[in-house]
Amino acid sequence: MRKEKNIVIHETAFVTSAFRAFDERLSQDNFAKLWKNQKTEKWIEEYLDQVSSEETYTHCLRNRYFLDTVRNLVGSEEIEVLINFGSGFSMYPFLLEKDMIHIEIDKPEIVDYKREKVKDFQRRGILPKRTIYFVGVDFSTDYRDKLESKIDSIKGKKSSFILIEGVLFFLSRSETDSLFNFFDTIQKGGDYIGSASFQETLKDTIAFENLLKFFNQKVSKTNEDDYQTIQDEYYKSKTNYNLIDHQDYYSLSAQYENKINQDRQLILNENFYLLKKI
Repeated sequence: MRKEKNIVIHETAFVTSAFRAFDERLSQDNFAKLWKNQKTEKWIEEYLDQVSSEETYTHCLRNRYFLDTVRNLVGSEEIEVLINFGSGFSMYPFLLEKDMIHIEIDKPEIVDYKREKVKDFQRRGILPKRTIYFVGVDFSTDYRDKLESKIDSIKGKKSSFILIEGVLFFLSRSETDSLFNFFDTIQKGGDYIGSASFQETLKDTIAFENLLKFFNQKVSKTNEDDYQTIQDEYYKSKTNYNLIDHQDYYSLSAQYENKINQDRQLILNENFYLLKKI
């Protein structure tokens, strides 16, 4: 992954948190607002105006889908550990049962910043105590052996749910293949993966054109080939996994009674997949 793309992901970590705070009833995330700051507020105002005003709700529903999915699996005693790849400033540890184990994986500068902020929020009584392991990884390096050893030392033989959201859009297909092969290595039968990605039709929308213009102005010069889309078949083709659920912004809006305000051409419609290892 090129250096400028790393910058994009770091910026969006703050922005997506702020989006989740726009409608706490929908996202069920009452801690996302802790990551708000003046610089982010200005960035968000311009983003919603220039890219898509629907983005607050798409991010709220993404959070709600994975939060409810993990809650249900914890309730049925199917998972014990949540492994969040590209965790950013998501707040799942504080929204889920206190006895869960959380492994938060992202670039070193992000997890270091988050670790210190979480400690501060906990000292001030804003966040509850949770079992969280922060792991900094540079995915452009040969990370597999060291990361596998680290994860294994934490989770042992416990059942796991791997979550990867807001990441694949910025990766190459080879990087994505490597990640999913890694997931297969560290999981056992009955474990789960939750993944968020965009389909190829996204690139035919006005919203995507707006997104490209915005990133070119605010972050770095890119073109549509720098952003990965993934079709359903990619998930269905995973030999050791079954695709057991697939949702998108429209299906989740119907499920959670969210009113859609924009035309399809003006929405970045994200897709959400749940896979279970055979």
